Amino acid sequence: MLGLKLPTDPRWVNIVEKNIEEILTDHAYCEQKAASTAISLIIGFPEKSELVKEMTALAREEMGHFNMVHDKIIQRGWVLGRERKDEYVIELMKFFPKGGSRETHLVHKLLYAALIEARSCERFRLLSEEINDEELSEFYRNLMVSEANHYTMFLRFARKYGNREEVDQKWEALLEHEAQLMKDLGKKETMHG
Repeated sequence: MLGLKLPTDPRWVNIVEKNIEEILTDHAYCEQKAASTAISLIIGFPEKSELVKEMTALAREEMGHFNMVHDKIIQRGWVLGRERKDEYVIELMKFFPKGGSRETHLVHKLLYAALIEARSCERFRLLSEEINDEELSEFYRNLMVSEANHYTMFLRFARKYGNREEVDQKWEALLEHEAQLMKDLGKKETMHG
């Protein structure tokens, strides 16, 4: 359903289980960055009223998720660690060439966001099914539904603001690129790495 070309190796969950504190910290920052992305889309494209409305709701929801993850960290007697670099996102965002029109820039941002949400959804599903921590299993099952909705929303906006055929071609190319990236990732207790 997510269109991902390379699924995460289920053994990634074994890596995560060895350092739950690390994955929760990384996850918290992923939620904060998702809220920041929504806010940057509002700032960059204020004339797109439907987008602004949806991104306002998304920023609120993502910060709610950040708070939920932070609560899990506190409940376990830990504190939120320092933000880490997200190598997955850094490499992913090199795919589309810089420059181009404002509309092209918007479409690219929306496609990146859709793919990041799709991969997060896939990782949440894997955690919900495979992690031996019942509390976290249920937690990730609930978050998985939100991420799927976010992925489809970003893709819908990309298709709305760009030429549908071109957007679909770019989406397929980005999915192929992401699959190549994922061959070298999945070896760390990070949400995307």
